[in-house]
Amino acid sequence: MTAKIIERTASAVDQPLVIGSILAAGVRNAPDQEIVYADKKRMSYREFGERIHRLAGALTKAGVKPGDTVAVMDWDSHRYLECFFGIPMMGAILHTVNVRLSPEQILYTINHAEDDVILVNREFLPLLEAIQDRIDTVKTFILLDDGEGPQDTSLTIQGEYEALLADAAPEFDFPELDENTRATTFYTTGTTGLPKGVYFSHRQLVLHTFAARAAMTGDGHGRFNQRDVYMPITPMFHVHAWGVPFLAVLLGVKQVYPGRYLPEVLLKLLVTEKVTFSHCVPTIMQMLLASEAVKKVDLSNWKVIIGGSALPKPMARAALDMGIDIYTGYGMSETCPLLTLSFMMPHMEDWDLDRQAEVRSRTGRPVPMVTLRIVDEDMNDVPHDGKSQGEVVVRAPWLTQGYLKDKENSEQLWRGGWLHTGDIGVMDSDGYLKITDRIKDVIKTGGEWISSLDLEGLVLQHPAVAECAVIGIPDAKWGERPLALVVKKPGVEVEEAAIRDLVAEYADKGVISKYGVPEHIRFVSELPRTSVGKLDKKAMRAEHGEG
Repeated sequence: MTAKIIERTASAVDQPLVIGSILAAGVRNAPDQEIVYADKKRMSYREFGERIHRLAGALTKAGVKPGDTVAVMDWDSHRYLECFFGIPMMGAILHTVNVRLSPEQILYTINHAEDDVILVNREFLPLLEAIQDRIDTVKTFILLDDGEGPQDTSLTIQGEYEALLADAAPEFDFPELDENTRATTFYTTGTTGLPKGVYFSHRQLVLHTFAARAAMTGDGHGRFNQRDVYMPITPMFHVHAWGVPFLAVLLGVKQVYPGRYLPEVLLKLLVTEKVTFSHCVPTIMQMLLASEAVKKVDLSNWKVIIGGSALPKPMARAALDMGIDIYTGYGMSETCPLLTLSFMMPHMEDWDLDRQAEVRSRTGRPVPMVTLRIVDEDMNDVPHDGKSQGEVVVRAPWLTQGYLKDKENSEQLWRGGWLHTGDIGVMDSDGYLKITDRIKDVIKTGGEWISSLDLEGLVLQHPAVAECAVIGIPDAKWGERPLALVVKKPGVEVEEAAIRDLVAEYADKGVISKYGVPEHIRFVSELPRTSVGKLDKKAMRAEHGEG
């Protein structure tokens, strides 16, 4: 028997899932709500909606057509939020440029994405000037001016953003788009090879937003609701700031954009704007928790999702002690990014803070519409017993369908019809995923797999340790052995033996294998990181792997 497809009335309209619908809902439901850019600008959602129309008109005058690619190089600002909507709503493609990449990598992404126009903050003019002779396709540069940076440039500037918007009409006739129209492109660097372009359609971004709303709003800890005040502390060039700005607009919440991330600015905005919801990587949270100023601030109303890297349990506990409602989110550039959130079940909310920290630092449970499996090398599911390890593979309606102009790596990403994350994990009987390592970072010693993330979490429990990264180094007898790279807290001392003894205690309790106790511990002043704040273990292995 064949399943029946619905019949369509001749006059019926199949409403496409497009980004403009998110904007319309936010402006309609909260026209007087505020959007704030640091100490530089305040505007209502009503004005925000009009500025998006003006932006589309200004870009059209500048020659942008449907199918063109418009790049943005800016700090987190109201302008960036306007570009999140205005550029895709025109039928053009938004390229969010990672300004923390090297000039050569930025040049590669501009040329690979075939950018037609670049909107550039004045601070980044010297970067573009250094590579302008090798930029292939860009026809127009538009200046984003906060008054900081060089006043003169050798680039041919079409105009300044605010002036162009002021000269544009307050209404723009946006085209009707197919929901599968490409809306955004950005580049994921990883630790090997050239940056890879990932891309998302209007439909994918809308479905990701709806799934985030279903997962994140409602009752219970950590929820994101209409009365919240939202401030991202994850760059808007990185996976659309994890897609949360789209959700914030849909909900009509007050939004605060901090510009460049400076601890004193972030803390000031947290207090003065009464921010209640953010997301960031562990590095930023560690920086804030270590700040002297944070001790004078009441953060008991602040909810924070930690992603990009594992949330160490000691960091979770330290945040909870300050009243911060902290928990983990998991995803990757290729997944748009949301896959899981580590909300506690209702009965867990009464647990003591130490038990809560353990749950909140797990990778989390899949959000609605995500199908997530833990598989062995033959794509067979492993038991959900909290111990059996395998690769995390996923399906969801918003996953990138491939890498831009890269068929070989696209097929590798989607081999077997599942998107391969490259992460190793376990899942318990309650459905909580825990990432134990990246496939390329797991330490293989004497036939055992040792999780570098587990070891890092144990070392971080020593009160004198500020940061830790564990890598595998070659060993003639065992194949590999773990090396712990440790950053000490300022003004304290600790011996290698004390850290080794701490890890050995957990091995005696069966928390980790005795093979996991590191003989090698090295104190360093800092740990190398990627452009988005993740630990750069490739760089660590290059520097320390032979010693």
